Amino acid sequence: MNWNFQNSYTDLPSIFYSNVKPDNLENPKLLLFNNDLAKELNLNFDGNQNEICNYLLGKKLNSKNFFSQAYAGHQFGRFTVLGDGRAILLGEHISNKNRYDIQLKGSGQTPYSRNGDGKATLGSMIREYLVSEAMHYLQIPSTRALAVITTGEKILRDKYEPGAILIRVAKSHIRVGTFQFGSLLKNKQEFKILINYTINRLFPEMRDKKEKYLIFFKKICELQIHLIINWIRVGFIHGVMNTDNMSLSGETIDYGPCAFMDTYNPKTVFSSIDKQGRYSFENQSNIALWNLARLAETFLHLIDDDEKYAIKKIEETLNEYKKIFEKSWSIMMSKKLNLDKNDNNNQLIKEFLDLLHVHKLDYTNTFIDLEQNRLDGKIFDNWLNKYSLFKNKKFTKINPLFIPRNHIIEKIINDSQEENYSSLHEFNEILKKPYENNKIDRKFTLEPLENEKVYETFCGT
Repeated sequence: MNWNFQNSYTDLPSIFYSNVKPDNLENPKLLLFNNDLAKELNLNFDGNQNEICNYLLGKKLNSKNFFSQAYAGHQFGRFTVLGDGRAILLGEHISNKNRYDIQLKGSGQTPYSRNGDGKATLGSMIREYLVSEAMHYLQIPSTRALAVITTGEKILRDKYEPGAILIRVAKSHIRVGTFQFGSLLKNKQEFKILINYTINRLFPEMRDKKEKYLIFFKKICELQIHLIINWIRVGFIHGVMNTDNMSLSGETIDYGPCAFMDTYNPKTVFSSIDKQGRYSFENQSNIALWNLARLAETFLHLIDDDEKYAIKKIEETLNEYKKIFEKSWSIMMSKKLNLDKNDNNNQLIKEFLDLLHVHKLDYTNTFIDLEQNRLDGKIFDNWLNKYSLFKNKKFTKINPLFIPRNHIIEKIINDSQEENYSSLHEFNEILKKPYENNKIDRKFTLEPLENEKVYETFCGT
C-alpha cells in the first residue's frame, strides 16, 4: 500500500478541526473495492482482504494525524453549528501532482456527532458508492468511492441494520458551511487564513490576482452552474442541498436521500425530511443561488473596504448567475433534444417537457425514445412536426441510456442486507457505461412498475 499523504488542512488554526480516531472494529470485511479509482490514484493494494481493510481504515498510519472538520450550515433554512458527525479524514493523498482527501464515513463518533452514533448503515453506504460512481461515469463532478467495508455491527435506525464504512475520495471537503463557521470566529485573521488556504489549494492560479476574492466567488458560481445543469440533464435530485452539503470544489457531495427522477415532474421530492419541497428538482438552481449568497456574506469585508461597493459587486455576480444558468440550461436541453441553435428552442423545450409532465412519462426513457424515433405519435405528433424543422441529424452522447434508478438500488440494498451481493456487483459493473447500448440488460433501462416505485429516501443518520 502506498499512501502518499501530505496533510495541509491541519496547518489551519485548530478551531477548524478536531483530531479523532476511528472506532476499532473487530471484524471488518471488504465488500466493494474500486480498482479503477485505485489505479487513478496510483495506489497498489497488495495482500489479503484483512490487510487491505486495515490499510483503508488507517490502522497502518499514525492516527494522531486523523481529524474531523468543523463547519456550520443552513439546514432547511435554519442556521446551526455542525461538523463531521460521522466522518474522519485520514489524510490528503498526492497523486500526479493532484491532492485528494481520503475520508472514512461511518467510522464512529466525533466531537461534532451531537447525539448521533457516528455510524453508517450498509444501505446508505451502498447507495453513496453506487450513485457517486454512477455520477462519475455520467460525466458529472462528484466525490468518489474507493471502498465499502462492513463493520460486523448492527446499527439502530428505524430498525437494526448492518453497519458499514465508506472510504470517500474528494478534491476537498471544504464547504459553504466551512466558511460560515469561519465567519463566526472573533479572530478575523483566522477566517482570512481559511479563505487564502482554499484559494491556494483549489485555484492556485488566483492567489496573486488583484481582486482574488471576487474572482474566487465568480469561479464558485461557475462551478455550481455547471454542476446543477448536469444534475438536471440526468434527472438527479440531491435531496438535501443545505449549505454544509455544497462543496467549493464543485463536486456533488453527501449522497443521503438522493434519487433519480423516473416520471417527469419538476416538483419531485424524494427526501423523507423535505416536507415543503425546498429541495425539489425544479428548485435546485434557486437553492444553489441562495447558498451562494450565504457564502458571499462570509467574506464581503474582504472584497472591498467599501461595504456598499462590495455588496454591489456580489449582487452583480449573483444576477449574472441567473442569466448564465438560464443560457446554460437552454444549451443543455437543446443538446438533449438535438436541436439546432435557434431562438425558438426554449418554446420547443417547454412544450416537450409539458408533454412529459401531463402524460406522466419517464424522463430518461423519453429522451432515448426520441433518439430512436419511437415516440408515441398520439402524444407527440404536433410537437414532432415543429421539431422536424430544427432538429440535427445525429445526437451527441448526452442522454444516458440508463440511470441508477431508485427501485433498482433499493432491491440491491435489500439483497445486500441478506448478504446476497450478486446484484450489487453486477450493477456496479453496468453503471460504468451509461451511454452504451450494447451488453446492457434491458431490466436496467425499465422504469419501475407501480409496486416497485420509491417515493421516499432517507439519509441514514
